Amino acid sequence: MIELIKERDGLQVQITAIPMGDDLCVTIGGGEKPHIGAVALGVPTPSLASPGKLSASISVLTLTGHKEDELARKAADALAGQLGRVVVVCCGIHKDAITPQEIEVFRALVDEGIGDLAKCLKDNWSSAFT
Repeated sequence: MIELIKERDGLQVQITAIPMGDDLCVTIGGGEKPHIGAVALGVPTPSLASPGKLSASISVLTLTGHKEDELARKAADALAGQLGRVVVVCCGIHKDAITPQEIEVFRALVDEGIGDLAKCLKDNWSSAFT
């Protein structure tokens, strides 16, 4: 299991990655009450735009009234495409009276954390989880 914590401006997200054989299960939680707001499944596929490269096909489920679908989609797309593995991302971030600026901070923290996770796993899958 890998745990990453990203913080800025008093806001925090926690990203946890658990291998499931050759696949990856990732949770992204943050704010005052982490929860499941959206789930995205990323399946690596050959890129149609760039032959020889990987892309990903993404499916998303979103709980009614939640807004984490784009965060989950982007994370699953990045990880499945970069790692060439099936990836599930569960995401839920909640902060009462959140401002547009705080939303942007949470987005940046998630992007940074997913980037760090992809780098960590890209060439070190077998040793990353020992």
